[in-house]
Amino acid sequence: MSIGKLRSQQAVARLQQRIAYTFRQPELLRQALTHRSFSAKNNERFEFVGDAILNYTVAKMLFDAFPELSEGELSRLRANLVNQDVLAQIAQELSVGDALFLGAGELKSGGFNRPSILADAMEALFAAVSFDADFARAEKLVRQLFAERIRLPDATNQGKDAKTLLQETLQHLRLALPKYRIISQSGEAHQQTFEVQCDLGELGFQSQAQASSRRAAEQIAAEEALQFLRQRFPNHPPKKHTQKT
Repeated sequence: MSIGKLRSQQAVARLQQRIAYTFRQPELLRQALTHRSFSAKNNERFEFVGDAILNYTVAKMLFDAFPELSEGELSRLRANLVNQDVLAQIAQELSVGDALFLGAGELKSGGFNRPSILADAMEALFAAVSFDADFARAEKLVRQLFAERIRLPDATNQGKDAKTLLQETLQHLRLALPKYRIISQSGEAHQQTFEVQCDLGELGFQSQAQASSRRAAEQIAAEEALQFLRQRFPNHPPKKHTQKT
């Protein structure tokens, strides 16, 4: 067995561990992770079903979590939770890129870290789980991955990136702003990997993340820091700004 094939198998196995689901039909997972540049049997049709599962599940989660919000507000929240950036961020956290099957051209151009490819693979993954098991199991996976992101959304801050939200949360708590440091930088110019640390200082919490750009790595590290704050200070979310009349 070639080294490349072994690494691919290991990456697929790790992904199943991270999503807490083992496929009975491994070929479904493989197709969900296959880009059109690699094979005609790819994940494009899976995306269609996965997108529907994702939108319904997140809509239901928001509907249950925020009974006071209007249809328009719920729609805006959902749009800011199921977009390409969020899906790519989740894929980065799960290291989906390591398990992708890409053609030679996409590999050379860093396709395993491209947000559009990662987001498509996440939607295809939801579909693959539903095909292998059922809708309920796919819905459970979406809920698992979006629970923290939905626990503290706010109509005024959805759409802001993780670094901005982290800064606002720390300011609200009257704590020092985070410090970001590059831990390591490797790879060729067209295929670099940045490892970044987000340090919350006096709270004694540090998160680290890897991505193909410094900005992307900082965003992922900031999201992890946000999740820590939400658990540490559950009763102190950023407040919605209202104008006095």
